[in-house]
Order: sequence, then C-alpha cells, then structure tokens
Amino acid sequence: MSVTESAAVHPVDEVPPPGRALASAVQHLVVMVATPITSVLLISRSLHLDDGQSRALLCAALLFSGIGTILQSSGRFGLGAGLPFVMLPGGAAVVLFIQIAQESNPATASGAVIITALAGIVLVPLARRLVTRLPAVVIASMIVVIGINLVKVAGNLITMPDDRSPVRSVVLAAITIAATVLAYRLLPTGWRRLSVLLGMVVGSVVAASLGQFHLQSGSALAQAPDLFLFGTPHFDLLAAIPLLVFSIGSMAEATGQTVLNAKIVDKEIDTPSTVGRTIRGDAVTSLLSGLFGGPTMVTSGENIGLIRLTNIRSRYVTTITGVLLVIAAFLAPIGRLVNSLPGPVVGGTAAITFAMIITAGLGMFRDVDFTSDPVLLTATAALTAGLLPILIPGIYRGFPTDLRLLLGSGVTMTAVVGVLVHLVFATRLRRTETSADRSPLARRLQKSNTDTVVARNTHALEKKP
Repeated sequence: MSVTESAAVHPVDEVPPPGRALASAVQHLVVMVATPITSVLLISRSLHLDDGQSRALLCAALLFSGIGTILQSSGRFGLGAGLPFVMLPGGAAVVLFIQIAQESNPATASGAVIITALAGIVLVPLARRLVTRLPAVVIASMIVVIGINLVKVAGNLITMPDDRSPVRSVVLAAITIAATVLAYRLLPTGWRRLSVLLGMVVGSVVAASLGQFHLQSGSALAQAPDLFLFGTPHFDLLAAIPLLVFSIGSMAEATGQTVLNAKIVDKEIDTPSTVGRTIRGDAVTSLLSGLFGGPTMVTSGENIGLIRLTNIRSRYVTTITGVLLVIAAFLAPIGRLVNSLPGPVVGGTAAITFAMIITAGLGMFRDVDFTSDPVLLTATAALTAGLLPILIPGIYRGFPTDLRLLLGSGVTMTAVVGVLVHLVFATRLRRTETSADRSPLARRLQKSNTDTVVARNTHALEKKP
C-alpha cells in the first residue's frame, strides 16, 4: 500500500499493529465485561436460578455481547453501524426481563425479548425516517443523560449496599482513577493508549495488598449456552408491552449513540442509514439472545469514553473485543478471573470513561443556539424529564406499572419530552408566521418588496446590450 493510499484510510478503518490492537481490545473488554456479568448475577439471584442455569446464562450473555459487538463493528450484511461499538445487555431491559419473569414466568420473559426483537426489525424503516427529525438539542440532551446514567451505574459498582468498608472502596476507586490520569500524563505517547488498562492493574494490585482481591474458585474449564434455557418461549403480547415501550426508547438511544460515536471518531455518516443498521444489529442480536434465555441486547456507550481517552478509533479493535468475548463465553476460568476484579476498581475505571460521554454531549451543545428561547426551553424540559428518574429513582413509584416503566426511563423521557416541546414551539412559530403573512401590513410589505424586485430586474435587463 502506498503512502497516499495509507493516508486516505480513515482511522476508523485502519488496522493497528497486532500488539497494539490486542492491548486496546483488552481495555475495551475489561471496561465493559462487568456489565454482562452483573446483569447475569442480577437475573440469577432474582429468579433463583441454579448453578447450571446461571453458567448457561452467563455464557449466552458474553457470547451475544461478542457477536453483537462484531456485527456492529464490522457493519456487514446491513447489520451494524460499521463503527467501533460494543454491545451489552441493556440495564433497563434486564430489569424489565426480571419483572416479566416474576409476574409471569421466565419463558414469557424470553418470549417478550423475541417479540421486541422482531418488532425492532420491522420498525427499522420507520426509525430511519424519524431519526432525521430529531433536533440537535434533543440529541445532545440524550447523550448527556446517557452519560450521567452510566456514571451512576459505575458509582454503584464502587460501593455496594452490603459493603462493610465503603471508605476503603472509595479510596480504591480514587487510586484507580488517579493511576489512569497519571499514566496518561507521565507515560510516553505510545503507552498513553494503555492508560486505562494500567490504571486497572494498579488498582487491582492495591486491592490485593488490602486483601480485597479474591480469585473465585472453581474447576470447570468450559461452559456452554442452552437453547430455550427456560423452556419453549411463551409469547404474550400484553406481557411484552413494557419491553416494547423500552425498545422505542432504545431506538432513540441507539440514535444518540451512533451520532456520538461518529462525532468522536470524526467519521461522516449517512445518519438515517447508519442508525437503521445499528437498530437492526441490536434487534438481530436480541433475537438470538432471547432464544437462549438472555435479555434484550443494546449497543452501548460504555466504550465511547475509552475511544476518546485513548484516541484509538479503529473498528477492528472492537471487532477483536467481540472475538475475545466469544472466547471468554466458553472459557469458565476467564469468566471467573474477570468476575474477580474488585468492584471499586471496575467502578472507578468505568466512572472516568463514562464521564467523558457527558463532556462529549456538552460539547455538542456548542452547535446549539441557546439565545433562542424555544431551544433553551427544549433542552431544559428534556434534561429535567430525563434526570429526575435517574437522580430520584423512586419518584414514580406510585404510578401504574407500565406508566412507571416509561416515566422511569431517563433516555426515553429526554427524547419524548424534548421532541414534544420542540413540536409545541415549532407549531406556534408556524402559526405566528402564517398569521403575519395574512395580515394587511404583511401583504402591503410583500407587494412592496415584489414591486422593488421587479423594478430592479427590469432595470438590469434594460442595461444589457
């Protein structure tokens, strides 16, 4: 390949040297792998699954996180954005899965996942048309809410409710964050790309010295997923409504994630087409997950902050991450090792990377005209609706279940309220303009302007030879 050809390759499409690519992929793996593991633990404990079912569910979560990551990163066959993405079980989707399973049974929850996935595939053309109508101020607000929600999740990993030494946990997370920042500041340029991984290593070493790193025991070398883990899926459309409502919000979130990812990697995209492929990749991966008893899968923003921090934008790096997830799915010792990482270390690393999503969203506000009252009020209302359920989780506890699930989704409420307020002002603006056009003064001014233009054109024509 010539120098000119090499220079023409966008960083997203570059293939890094094997060593750097593998090290960067491991960083993505370590940062995001806690989410599928935590999701599986939450489902297993809530539904009282036995050890065999828990291992099969863990294998499925890692396997389809890996497959979804490969699809989104490669962008082949119209499945995935072709951007450096990772895929995870959706946090809200996991909660909804548990609720449906508890109110009905796990087989009905699996059926709800499959119904929602099929609906997502069908709605892709509609989503592609709607995405271009989302105002920039609403997308920026969504991204800020996404980042804040993720930082909250990271914070919950730092200190658990049953933590006997919360001060030590916070200090350990702070050491991890400080080590990451110092590594990026002090190390040579090439090593800075590994600052997140090095920060986690330092945090784990300190945790081990404090007796907070305990490798989980076990002798199994392999694990495998089970098709129809909870039996033949039961399809109940009424039971699936909460998850269907969530899927609408997840489409809005996929829109924000795709736009943000493209902005951070400086990649020009055809937004409707790319978002459509993102949503389709989510839906297909969720369909596979549902067949094996897993929850709905969503494209995640967990790696976007890491991309910004390391400046490694290659989608081939996240493709390798997907391959590592697939391998980890079948290797029980790897799962035990990753699951042994102390919560404060993982939480501290996640917090600093997720916070960068917030700064990216704030950066997008630079392109928004806040001197316009409609724009300012749209952002204000959208952020209020989105942040309330995140900052005060029980605020809607007295509402009916379905309505509570909708109102409690911060990203969904940001999108819905933002669009509604935007439409209110847009409708009022159109009415004002129409009324002005119909007024006698407006008609006289329009006639005067028309006469002036005609006179100028006539004069210009008379000057021509």
